[in-house]
Amino acid sequence: MGVGLTKGGNVSLAKEAPGLRTVTVGLGWTAAPGVDLDASALLCNPSGKVVSDEHFVFFNNLRSPDGSVRHLGSTPAGGAAGDQEQIEADLTRVPVGVDRIAFAVAIYDAAQRSQSFGQVRGAHIRLTDQATGVEVARYDLTGGADETAMVFGELYRHGSDWKFRAVGQGYASGLAGIAADFGVNVLQPSTPTPPPVAAPLPPRPTAAPAPVTTITQAPSGSSSMTCFFDPSHGVGTTAALWSPQWGVPRQIQACGACAQRVQTTPPPFYTPPQAAGYPSAAGYPQPVQQGYPQQGYPQQGYPQVPGQGQPDGGGRRFGTGALIGAGAAGLVGGALLNEAFSDDEPDVIVNNYYED
Repeated sequence: MGVGLTKGGNVSLAKEAPGLRTVTVGLGWTAAPGVDLDASALLCNPSGKVVSDEHFVFFNNLRSPDGSVRHLGSTPAGGAAGDQEQIEADLTRVPVGVDRIAFAVAIYDAAQRSQSFGQVRGAHIRLTDQATGVEVARYDLTGGADETAMVFGELYRHGSDWKFRAVGQGYASGLAGIAADFGVNVLQPSTPTPPPVAAPLPPRPTAAPAPVTTITQAPSGSSSMTCFFDPSHGVGTTAALWSPQWGVPRQIQACGACAQRVQTTPPPFYTPPQAAGYPSAAGYPQPVQQGYPQQGYPQQGYPQVPGQGQPDGGGRRFGTGALIGAGAAGLVGGALLNEAFSDDEPDVIVNNYYED
């Protein structure tokens, strides 16, 4: 029976097993049904990180590059001492750059299966001399409710000798957490390169559709615009896409009745009421606009020229001779008035200046 260790305890292999060269590390446990565990070994440099990714020995990499550490796989029926998996370390072949070898056990796919070491009991790590089969040291662990991976123990250099330490360090992030802690990149999820984004295809050409008017009912009271077609209709509560007979379609605000007519009436959609004397173009009828009707634009003080927009009211008509005579009389009269207002005084020129 080897030395029993508690968490953090260590033992010198040279003292307990003089002449030991190759050690078999047995890792065992009893797990609930469906809980699958895997053992691994990490060959680390003095800084505590793996020498390289190839120095992480597990089920996908069964030996280190130098061959000093080998994963032996699962033992039949757990072996005589209850080992589930075993790892062999030839201490005489471990490279000088390797300062320690950590032995870990992780629950496979623990996060997806909602499993932890709370479902594992009787976990242990033990060392035996491969040449004699004698157990050198043993450490029995206690399970944790949250841990999904755990470093059971480690072999480490002490001068020219090797020692073994009971670790019992748990991880809640599984084997990936252990790998990250020891600097292993092989288990880190790589960032996938996003596929190139293809340029959007242009819309498929289609025949030009006939003008279409769409109507969207605006919320009550949300519009401060009056009806586009006639302000006397009140607030333009309806947004409509108006396609005029000549021009580009545009968005307008109209009352509900006008917006509906835009959809159902051919152009011109709306002709506002006109003053009397000017016939309105064909369109749908509208109520008479309240305002200030005008009959033409008469101006006081400026009589209308007969025949220019208004009848002369039955007045007298004048011929060309009469108009010429009136013009000549006006010229003579103007000359006489100019003579009457003139005086005989001589013209006086006034020079305005300033003295210094």
